[in-house]
Formats: sequence, structure tokens, C-alpha cells
Amino acid sequence: MKITEVSEKFDVSQDTLRYYERIGLIPRVNRNKSGIRDYTEQDCGWVEFIKCMRGAGLPIEVLIEYVGLFQQGDETLEARKELFVEQRRQLIARMEDMKKTLERLDYKIAIFQQNIIEKEKTLRKSKK
Repeated sequence: MKITEVSEKFDVSQDTLRYYERIGLIPRVNRNKSGIRDYTEQDCGWVEFIKCMRGAGLPIEVLIEYVGLFQQGDETLEARKELFVEQRRQLIARMEDMKKTLERLDYKIAIFQQNIIEKEKTLRKSKK
């Protein structure tokens, strides 16, 4: 699969795909005889994984560390698991913070809505 196809499939820019490969986030992608990247299903799996993890807020540095550990083989299984356990803990904390922010926004919106209703009532009374 060419880079344009992968870019469209995963809604990731071609520059981002090249960057991910350059920094080792995606293992080196094979190239065809013309030197054009030829993504395999395994390469696409990496792209999907990275996009998912980035979407959840995992830092690039953590993902680079994970890929490095993965490439070292099964002796790093526990280290990889611990890396994800810690990221999960941090994600839960961020989600709790976001929930508090959402509740505060809901409260503020309700106050604005109540003020708008009161203002409309006042305007209606003054027109009578």
C-alpha cells in the first residue's frame, strides 16, 4: 500500500507518516524498486496502533520507548505491560480532571441559561 493510501485510510498526513518512521515510531517501511514506500498490513497495524494511542494522549516519547522494547523481543513483555499500566493510570487521572471541567462548564452554561431566561422575562414585562 502506498503512502497516499495509508494516509487516506488512517486520516494521517503523509508528512506525519514519514515523521513517525524517521523517529522510529513505525518500524522502517520497505520500499519498492522505485524507492516508494510500500506499507504492509503489519505496517498499517503500527499506524493504527500509534494513531489510537496518540488519540488517547500518550506522548510520542512513551510510544518510541514501547516500540524499542517491542523490537527487543519477548524478554520485554513485563516492561511493556508496566509502561501501559502507568499510561492507563495517567489517562484515568486526565479523564477525572476532564470530568470535573465538564461539570464546571455545565454549571456555567446553566447559570448563563438562567440569566437569559430572567432577562427575557424582564423584557417581556417591560413591553406590556
